[in-house]
Amino acid sequence: MPEHPVRPRPLLPLWVAVVAAIAGGLLFTSAYPPLGWWPMVFAAVPLGLIGLVGRSIPTALVVGLAFGASFTLTNLAFTARYLGPVPWLALSLLEAVLMMALAVPITLAYRWLPRVLPGRWWALVALPALVAGLWTLRELVQGTFPYGGFPWGRIGVTQAGGPLADAASWGGMSGLTFVIVFVCTAAIEYARQRRLRDIRTALPAALTLVALFALPQFPTIDAGTLRVGAAQGNGPSGYFDRRAANDVLNAQLAATAPMIGEDMDVLVWPEGAVDSDPTRDPVTASVLDSLAERIDAPLVIAAVTQRGSEYFNSSLLWEAGADDPVQVYDKRHPVPFGEYVPDRWLWRQFAPDLIDLIQREYTPGVAVPVFEVEGVPVGLAICFDVIYDDVVWDGANNGAEVFFFQTNNADFRGTSENLQQLSFARMRAVETGRSVVNISTVGTSQFIAPDGAEIAELGADVAGHLLADVPLRTGLTPAVVLGPWIHGVLGWGSAAVIVLLGVATGLRGRREKTPTR
Repeated sequence: MPEHPVRPRPLLPLWVAVVAAIAGGLLFTSAYPPLGWWPMVFAAVPLGLIGLVGRSIPTALVVGLAFGASFTLTNLAFTARYLGPVPWLALSLLEAVLMMALAVPITLAYRWLPRVLPGRWWALVALPALVAGLWTLRELVQGTFPYGGFPWGRIGVTQAGGPLADAASWGGMSGLTFVIVFVCTAAIEYARQRRLRDIRTALPAALTLVALFALPQFPTIDAGTLRVGAAQGNGPSGYFDRRAANDVLNAQLAATAPMIGEDMDVLVWPEGAVDSDPTRDPVTASVLDSLAERIDAPLVIAAVTQRGSEYFNSSLLWEAGADDPVQVYDKRHPVPFGEYVPDRWLWRQFAPDLIDLIQREYTPGVAVPVFEVEGVPVGLAICFDVIYDDVVWDGANNGAEVFFFQTNNADFRGTSENLQQLSFARMRAVETGRSVVNISTVGTSQFIAPDGAEIAELGADVAGHLLADVPLRTGLTPAVVLGPWIHGVLGWGSAAVIVLLGVATGLRGRREKTPTR
């Protein structure tokens, strides 16, 4: 007989596990804006995990789908705002299926690790580390597959308004995800040991949690300030908004007007703030030239630009009297099915009316996301670029002392999308130790300090401007320096470990079945 069972007994009946998983997914959503109840992750994660213990692969898929669908269908409800249920259901169910599939390795970790590494302390330390790594892997897969991925529902983002955000400066959002899941899994294992009076078995979870709360933000170096003006025009910048030519530009000019005559080092406008291509339209170019002269400062604006037959979602550095644009950054991660249609021939067969709405295909940019503004290196990200680690880390590694995030949230008016995206911006500030200027066409816009605190804010659906001195910082955080290694070790390394455990379990099973002579 095997010394250890092939599969541990489930902690919950299947129907209870499914209910718990659904409750966990809903609680997970509550940790994100607009509610932003960051402690809820410490209830949501255990509810998503306990139903996976002792499961077969088919029932693990059921539990994983219950957790994933209850989370994504609620968290991504903003995608139905203008286009109806089809995009919402397609994206939500795709992400839920990925969460479902990647619940299987977690179930296998609960099955295999105790067989290969039996013992209480392996269960209290190694098993939580592996489960946390596999959860981190799941986030990494969702952030890369398919079509570049959509890394939206990351645990680390939920901590933007809480005391644990500082930890992101050490391990990035993936590192923060890993530690939170480790705490939750270690707490589950403490309960499973049924030795509640033995305080030693609580130490892995308790000490890690205390360290997580106590860890300060990694310090970066003060490099002065930059006086930044930013305008939120609240113009008709949505995909289906009715507008005449240059209505968005005119709204931006009106919001900027009160700042003319004020002292500033740079003026920043949001994504889509210029609704004609200033690199091809001399009238628009002359308007920007005149504005740069009147405010006596460079502009960082955004527009759709065309080069040959290709279109780009571009950020442009515009200076008075220069050969403009002085610098160009093109959005590195255009949104699939929003800014281009991958495999159009395939998806058009399922939703031709929706697919045909997207006529223009944006080309991904390849430029370094940094402008030199008045001698200050400025990191850049356009809209959903901010959710991808590579863009932000690339900016920091190339000397950025402050970040400008330009976004257009008009297609999601009245939803939580702008606040969720703002949480990413706040976490990027903490992660890099840099100030962030997050400027939207329609709000919410915010100047964010390097510690994630608010410097200034404009709410949603109002026109207005922000003008403030924004701190500059130099020096790199461990999150930026070690970020790719953290992904590799915690995420992809956990995938390698689960494969090795599977091989070891198979070999052990063969030995146990071989009769002794």
